[in-house]
Amino acid sequence: MGDPIAERCDHRPPCLSAALFLGVTRSLARLAWIGHYGRVPSCFAVLCIDSVDPKPLALFWCDVLGWSIVDQDETDFSIGPADDVGPRIDFLAVPEAKAGKNRLHIDLRADGCTTAEELDRLLARGARRVDVGQGPDVTWVVLADPEGNEFCLLSRTVQQFAAEEA
Repeated sequence: MGDPIAERCDHRPPCLSAALFLGVTRSLARLAWIGHYGRVPSCFAVLCIDSVDPKPLALFWCDVLGWSIVDQDETDFSIGPADDVGPRIDFLAVPEAKAGKNRLHIDLRADGCTTAEELDRLLARGARRVDVGQGPDVTWVVLADPEGNEFCLLSRTVQQFAAEEA
């Protein structure tokens, strides 16, 4: 049996996988990487998030992204899209709570609804608004998941972004 990460890298350029993960439509992602041929040295396979209580956090992100748990053991959970295209997110058990501002975060775009509707949906599922010093004039909303990991909801929806980029 082959290495599943290597197999994912062999089927599409890793940049396409990352673009798909970040919420860009397949056609836009492909257009963004036209001219990219051949194998590159690395493939973005997994984003790991430390968590005091990984299962509820994994379920929160499954709900946010429309993904499901694709692998788990006694303490750790891996989530991904149903078609297993693109990177996964792993939630790894650690004894200490998050401290300080994230140095890396996820940016989301509403897809199939307005940004305001998506914001309401995220807040209803347990996200909360946070202030990380972003100022009043930004075009995104900074939120935190149930364990305090910051993420952003961008102002333009997937559809608006696609229309502007076409």
